[in-house]
Amino acid sequence: MTARETEYELVLGMEVHAELLTESKMFCSCSAAFGGAPNSHCCPVCLGLPGSLPTINRRAVEFVVRTALALNCEISLHSIFYRKNYYYPDLPKGYQISQYGPAAIGTGGYLDIEVGGAVKRVHIRRVHLEEDTGKLFHVPGGKSHVDYNRAGVPLMEIVTETPPDMNSADEARDYLTRLRAILVTLCVCDGKMEEGSMRCEANMSIRPIGSAGLGVKTELKNINSFRTVYRGIEYEFQRQREIVESGGRVVQETRRWDEARGATAPMRAKEVEEEYRYFPEPDLRPLDLDPEWIDEIRRTLPELPAQRKRRYIEQLHLPSYDAGVLTSSPAMSRFFDTAVDLYPEGSKVVSNWLMGDFSRLLNEDGIEINESPVTPSMLVEMIKLIQSGIISSRSGKEVFEEMHRTGQPPDAIVKAKGVTQIGDESAIEALADQILSANPDVVEKFRSGKEGVIGFLVGQLMKASQGRANPEMAQRALRSRLSKD
Repeated sequence: MTARETEYELVLGMEVHAELLTESKMFCSCSAAFGGAPNSHCCPVCLGLPGSLPTINRRAVEFVVRTALALNCEISLHSIFYRKNYYYPDLPKGYQISQYGPAAIGTGGYLDIEVGGAVKRVHIRRVHLEEDTGKLFHVPGGKSHVDYNRAGVPLMEIVTETPPDMNSADEARDYLTRLRAILVTLCVCDGKMEEGSMRCEANMSIRPIGSAGLGVKTELKNINSFRTVYRGIEYEFQRQREIVESGGRVVQETRRWDEARGATAPMRAKEVEEEYRYFPEPDLRPLDLDPEWIDEIRRTLPELPAQRKRRYIEQLHLPSYDAGVLTSSPAMSRFFDTAVDLYPEGSKVVSNWLMGDFSRLLNEDGIEINESPVTPSMLVEMIKLIQSGIISSRSGKEVFEEMHRTGQPPDAIVKAKGVTQIGDESAIEALADQILSANPDVVEKFRSGKEGVIGFLVGQLMKASQGRANPEMAQRALRSRLSKD
């Protein structure tokens, strides 16, 4: 079989870097907060000045243990830090303090993903702790500036197992979505990919379907959005396949995503581990963890997204799709839980609003649900106005959008807009007479057996009432009159 006749599959592993939500940096007391004036969160330790000595941030270690437990890892009671040596302008010391290989805090874990209804287990090789680098800013004229505020911020790396388990961009996106939800639920990382506090690298190769070997891999570096993850992996799969099918050879290298071109571009040759010249960090003692402390952390783990999804399905009887959407965002899960506590019998209707109109407005504004002025109690109050017949479903959509834009409660909006539903039977009957009188040809069609035209007549009545008529009462009034000779 020739290369052009061979079907190929993608083989994909992920390295995820998550900045930890500690107040200070990994090995010094400088602020780990995002932003600030350039180079204002720096000291001799995080700049690697001679004579400075690092000390380990206990809170950062706790956050890595929490994450490793949530990812079903074994916790290493004894681990050490290494110096990872390489030169780059954003690395002030000329080396990075990191854990390495089996010396990681967490090893041998897994995370289950689901794509197209199929569940797959993605095995995790290690969860380890290191320090972040600074940040380069490239400006016109061929110059670059460096900000070391980020240098030394606690950074957790989560590395999938080799050989990799994932085989598509869809699987990679689902893996990152679920992993981000776990990190945010644990309150160890804010998950803000646009700020670089969570970013990933995809290691990709292709192989003939049915083959057990691995091809030459490329690394897609510093991906900072789910959209880029998907597009970059899809592009790289096609690029590598075209190279192989044309008789060429894939080169092992690090590449980046070029948003303007919608393509990956080479950065540098891919380093191998030997080039980093790892050796134990001489200024730090080994990290020895107390088993009782680990058990205490395990007892305090919150309900994780997978557990919450199972609860939504088994206890609230939500469809699996609804439960998956709601648990993909910890903030949305909290909003949903609070709303259902206020309205226990309305879990499905609350879910519909969150996944429908609410998500649409959030996406339009580019915000999270906790940034909207709409509260769970406001949503429940509006749903009850609809179900009690005070406002129609159509008016409810208008009221909800106004709530989202202004933060006003639903009853105030209903009064101001005058959108209460018409439930007076005599008023609706009068409108029905008016509509039938204005549409004699449609009336004849109905009486000749074309009952589908009732939808048109109801629509006309709703239009005449400016959407305020009770739809069920409107249809009942029209049918009552149309059934008479």
